[in-house]
Amino acid sequence: MSASSSASGLHWRGITPPLRLSDYKVIAFDMDSTLISIETLDEMADMMGKKAQVAALTEAAMRGDIVDYKQSLRDRVALLAGMPEAMLAQVYDERVRLNPGVETLIAACKAAGLTCLLVTGGFTCFTDRLRVRLGLDDVRANVLEVQNGRLTGRLVPQHWGDICDGEEKRRKLEQVCAELGVGLDRAIAVGDGANDLPMMRVAGLSVGYRAKPAVRLEVNVAIDEGGLDRLLELILTKNMN
Repeated sequence: MSASSSASGLHWRGITPPLRLSDYKVIAFDMDSTLISIETLDEMADMMGKKAQVAALTEAAMRGDIVDYKQSLRDRVALLAGMPEAMLAQVYDERVRLNPGVETLIAACKAAGLTCLLVTGGFTCFTDRLRVRLGLDDVRANVLEVQNGRLTGRLVPQHWGDICDGEEKRRKLEQVCAELGVGLDRAIAVGDGANDLPMMRVAGLSVGYRAKPAVRLEVNVAIDEGGLDRLLELILTKNMN
């Protein structure tokens, strides 16, 4: 990444700090390995004794090595067929941890009047709880099909489409901006994997958090060390009005 840096592990390009947080109206976050420290699908697979198999597919998808993200997700979800629904709460309670700085960054964004959006290839069984916990304004995520208390290994189609992939993340960000009557130049997109690139490419400010190499090559800001709140080192948060 050809960039300047203000401190070890924080890099930027294409912007001139300090930015004003009040110049932005929307911030869209990825979930797995961005807002939270784990890949939830991998941890679900671990409960079923299939973590190595699923994690390898997840890593390849996040690097961008797998072209068909939707099929990759279907393949990984299929491996979870038969998982008791009760285990989903166990994964959340025992393994989901917020990444450092998440609450600080979201609090600053909310104080500045930004709409906080969660867009993920993950699942509503986790996003529903994170939305309440973090006070997020809107979510786009996938729904796991459950029958007789167990996962079927399939996803439930929703009114907006079948799977939230990179293009759906972009569409959701565009939709929210349109509903608010603001341009995409007033949006911030935060993520780590290749399926975050479509929304990052249209947002006014793109932020990679411990991002995969393909993502790090494109983002305005790369946070390689520390927490998500390191973004605030580049942003003027006081006297926002």
